[in-house]
Amino acid sequence: MTDLLKDIGPDGLLYCIFIVVIVVSLMLDLGIFRKPKELSYSSAAIQSLIWVSLALAFGALIYFEEGVNGKEYALQYISAYLMEYSLSIDNIFVFVLILTFFKVSKEHYHKVLFWGILGAIVFRIIFILVGIVVVEKFHWVLYGFGVILIYTGYKILMSGSEPEVHPDQNIIYKFMKKYFNILPEEGGGKFVIRRDGKKYYSILFMVVAVLAGTDLVFAIDSIPAAFSISQHRMVVLTSNIFAVLGLRAMFFLLMGAVNKFDYLQQGISFVLMFIGIKMLIEIFDWHIPTELSLGIIILMLGSAIVLSLLKTKGGKLEE
Repeated sequence: MTDLLKDIGPDGLLYCIFIVVIVVSLMLDLGIFRKPKELSYSSAAIQSLIWVSLALAFGALIYFEEGVNGKEYALQYISAYLMEYSLSIDNIFVFVLILTFFKVSKEHYHKVLFWGILGAIVFRIIFILVGIVVVEKFHWVLYGFGVILIYTGYKILMSGSEPEVHPDQNIIYKFMKKYFNILPEEGGGKFVIRRDGKKYYSILFMVVAVLAGTDLVFAIDSIPAAFSISQHRMVVLTSNIFAVLGLRAMFFLLMGAVNKFDYLQQGISFVLMFIGIKMLIEIFDWHIPTELSLGIIILMLGSAIVLSLLKTKGGKLEE
């Protein structure tokens, strides 16, 4: 067994551990919460804590398993994870809009979020693998990512928010309305409904597809951000997937308070611009140490969250 693990190598072993953790966690999640019900605040808090703990524990494994590069890769992983996690918080507001637009019953939130996020994970893995091939063959693409991140950060900062989301204008929504037999009902929580020998799809099936597609749109910003932090395949892939996996629990934890993070957008915008600048200055062989980058990311996001929590309902900061 020891010889086999040696042959696999540190990266192979970490991939195996990552896959096992993800598969077991998803199986437990689907099995325990199979019955339709709304996830309580306390359960959401516990699950969020578990996902964050698993992600950080995996970072520790990277530190110990990657040898002389362990510290550097672990810091890159934590930096990418924090970036992706903060962007995932930003996604929650859009998810709330989608579920509200389709009038999904709260008892079905868990099911549609579970399958929607699972679909998003599949799309992201494909997106990341394609990105890895492109970056390895055309390294200059990273500088393009840097420009995109600076532009996106600046646009968010100037607008103060993400563009408005209209689910009825979603391309997946229009496609499914045209080519699928969609019934405007939840079908008792089922995705497929059979009536008079014909197969129909419930509105929940459409919601799952729209959620997965919407997350893929967010990935256009978040995945380049991860590549700008690290070009290590495992770091980019695992940090991204761990952040998305914790999104469902975070949804139930923050869905009633998501609008209270008034300054999170500004914090994210500064982080995106910082990462983009960090990427571009490497053209001149200037490198910002990973430890310093991680500290700056934590400072920016932490400040945005603290300021948001200090803000009163009247829009002023407490003394």
